[in-house]
Amino acid sequence: MFALFEYDLGKVVIDKEVIAKIAGVVAMGCYGVVGMAARNIKDGFVKLLGFENLTRGIDVEINDNKVSIKLHIVVEYGTNISAIGESLMNTVKYKLEQFTGLKIENVLVMVEGLRVE
Repeated sequence: MFALFEYDLGKVVIDKEVIAKIAGVVAMGCYGVVGMAARNIKDGFVKLLGFENLTRGIDVEINDNKVSIKLHIVVEYGTNISAIGESLMNTVKYKLEQFTGLKIENVLVMVEGLRVE
């Protein structure tokens, strides 16, 4: 799926991969988030993703230009997970709405792992 805006001169189409990339970059800038996580469904192993693979840890659904996002993250040990989650939800929602003009219905944060320094 994709988001579609129609204007007098033509159309603007935003692919969900673009939305996922923006969400990933914004998430990586939030305090306490050390990375995005990709789950290996076969054995339940959580893998910390590099910057080039951020979108593998993000699920985007678009229905009638309304977006739902699921972020799979790894957090830093010793941080307040609920505070990180709330901050992440608000920041991703705000930034995506500003960048794309889309309505973000919900942001779900899935904490998949903990990184101990």
